[in-house]
Amino acid sequence: MPESTNPRAQDEPRLLVSLATYNEAGNLEPLVETIRQFAPRSSILVIDDNSPDGTGRIADQLAQSLPSIHVIHRAGKLGLGTAMLEAIAFAIANSYDYLLNLDADFSHPPRFIPALLDGMRDHDVMIGSRYVPGGGVEGGFNFKRKFMSTGINLYARILLGLSSKDNSGAFRCYRVSKLALIDPALVRSRGYSFQEEILYWCKRVGCRIGETPILFENRRSGSSKINMREAAWALWILFQLGLARLAPSPAGTSAAQSPHQRAKEPVPDRETVAHRP
Repeated sequence: MPESTNPRAQDEPRLLVSLATYNEAGNLEPLVETIRQFAPRSSILVIDDNSPDGTGRIADQLAQSLPSIHVIHRAGKLGLGTAMLEAIAFAIANSYDYLLNLDADFSHPPRFIPALLDGMRDHDVMIGSRYVPGGGVEGGFNFKRKFMSTGINLYARILLGLSSKDNSGAFRCYRVSKLALIDPALVRSRGYSFQEEILYWCKRVGCRIGETPILFENRRSGSSKINMREAAWALWILFQLGLARLAPSPAGTSAAQSPHQRAKEPVPDRETVAHRP
């Protein structure tokens, strides 16, 4: 039954699920089907970076055959951070209550969505956490991934003053009214450091941040996009934010500096974005 005619749906928060995709043709359709099992009245936004494997075409087909599927096509691989900023802007513009993001490779199992939504009753951000009791990683991380994940989480807690345990994971739900208080021009991250940085800004606008355990699973299809260069940029961006947080601010200026004063991660040329209603 469509959302607009379901009486029960009128009493529920409007949920937007965002999926940033690049070469996820083997995962997208079954993932959308599984999301709808656990959040049947959710809208789903696919942000595709011109995937060579045809993921964007599959997203368009899903939008034609299923209700409340939206697609943003971008001209190239522009980074996870910019995709999340697109999702936030879409959620705000379309008056959603919650924005829930998960990776498009099944590493974030949709069966944990109800626990995230339940936590939103008394939080503004809920993190699907690998590092709280009951959480974990299927088969364990290899040394490289464990080093990167553990190191960047410790680094983020120290530099950004975060108390949450899993600050690098992308499986989260946000209260959109709180995201609307954050000036997107202040966000420096364009890649994986976005996850830590957005928590920093959420904390700055007074968000109550909670965590619920998840099991991070191995991707079902395709290959991982993370690399050491991205990780190095993430550490550098977090270092800059940490310095800005600790440094005294001149009267009338932001502690995070103005958009013209800060360095950002390098990104490709400005994208061409096509929105599908």
